[in-house]
Amino acid sequence: MNMLFGDCSDREMGSYIAFHFEGTPYVWGGDDPSGFDCSGFCIEILKSVGLLPREGDWTAKGLFALFAAAGKQVQAPHEGCLVFWSAGEGKPISHVEYCLSETLCIGASGGGSKTLSAADAWRQNAYVKVRPIQRDRYLAGIVDPYQGTDFQRDRYLAGIVDPYQGTD
Repeated sequence: MNMLFGDCSDREMGSYIAFHFEGTPYVWGGDDPSGFDCSGFCIEILKSVGLLPREGDWTAKGLFALFAAAGKQVQAPHEGCLVFWSAGEGKPISHVEYCLSETLCIGASGGGSKTLSAADAWRQNAYVKVRPIQRDRYLAGIVDPYQGTDFQRDRYLAGIVDPYQGTD
């Protein structure tokens, strides 16, 4: 249950947050609503629901390593999963998007290292957008960051909730 939206789960809240940023420009290295790159977008969602601490520096490759090491890899995408791609056969992970369903994901894409401003993004059609999940040979992995998470404990550790709330 989500504290702000009642019966809405944290997974559903993540999707709601993701949709909220649809149309936001892609900006290389961007990690806030003025412009996101692929990992900055996913990090914003995960921080907003308490799955990542407020401070940290993660890339797409780093997010995969973090959640794979925690045993959160899954075989099939579903709402709330992160899907990762590499730039080619045998190359490291270079892109991540957030799953809205088994077939759709949302992510900051279309830009690259030369997309440094909103003006660059609009010229390159680079922004947060919904697309079908590309199940090609460069799909590098899928993780479910929500899987097996004790949200109250994790939120307490991230400093998001008061551990004494409701203990009068």
